[in-house]
Amino acid sequence: MKQLPDTIRLAYIIAVILLITFVIFIVLIVVLYNKRQLFFVQQQQLKEAEYQNQLLQKELEKQKVLEQERERISHDMHDDLGAGISALKLQAEFLKQKAEDDDLQNDIDELLKTSEEMNISMREMLWSLNSGNDTLGSFIDYAILYTGNFLKKTKIVLHSECEDIITETPVSTEMRRNLFLCLKEAVNNVYKHSHANTLKLSFSQEKNNFSMRISDNGRGIQDDQSKGNGLRNMKRRMNELSGECNIISENPGTSFLFRVTL
Repeated sequence: MKQLPDTIRLAYIIAVILLITFVIFIVLIVVLYNKRQLFFVQQQQLKEAEYQNQLLQKELEKQKVLEQERERISHDMHDDLGAGISALKLQAEFLKQKAEDDDLQNDIDELLKTSEEMNISMREMLWSLNSGNDTLGSFIDYAILYTGNFLKKTKIVLHSECEDIITETPVSTEMRRNLFLCLKEAVNNVYKHSHANTLKLSFSQEKNNFSMRISDNGRGIQDDQSKGNGLRNMKRRMNELSGECNIISENPGTSFLFRVTL
C-alpha cells in the first residue's frame, strides 16, 4: 500500500511526458505541414509569375512586330504615295501653264485641290501609323499644327493653351486617332456653322484624366438646328474610349469638351 502512491506518481509522470511528447509531435507536424503548404504556394506563385512573364514577353514581341509593320507601311506610303501625289501635282501645274481654255484651267484647279487634299489625308495617316507619336505631347502638338493649317486661309484666329500636361504620357494609337478625329470634326463644325472669328484649343491633364476643349465665339448651336452625323460620330467615338463628349452653349459661342482616362 505504501508503494501505491509512488506507482501512481510514476504513472502520472509518464502520462504527462507522453502527453507533452504528443503535443510537441502534433506541433511539429503542423509546422512542417504549414511550411510545406507555404513552399507549395510559393512554387505555384513562382510558376504563375513565370507564366505571366512569358505571356508578357509574347505580347511585347507581338507589339514590336506590329510597330515594325506600322513603320514599314508608313515608309512605303511616304515613299510611294507621297512621290506619286507630288508628281501628279507637278504635272497638273505644268498642264495649267500650257492650257488656254478657262474651263480646262478650272478642271486642273480642281485636280490640284484634290491632290492637295489627298496629300493632307496621307500625312494624317502617316502620323497615326507612326508609333513614335503615341504620347500625349505628340498628339497635342499635331492637333495645334493641324488646326492652325486648317484655319490659316480663314478669318478665324487660333489660340491654344495647355495646363499640367505631362508630354511623355503614353496614349494608345486607337485613342490618339479617335481624339484627333473628334477634334477634326469639331474644328470643321466651327468653320462651317459658327460664324466665329476666334477658336481656342485647351488641353489639360489631371493624373490619368485628359480633357480637350474646342471653344469658339460664334453664334452657338441654334435650338432648331438638328444634330448631324458629325455630332453623333464624336459622341460614338468617345463612347468607344469610355470617355465623354459634351457640347456646351456659352455666351457667346459653343464649346466641345472631350474627357477621357488615359
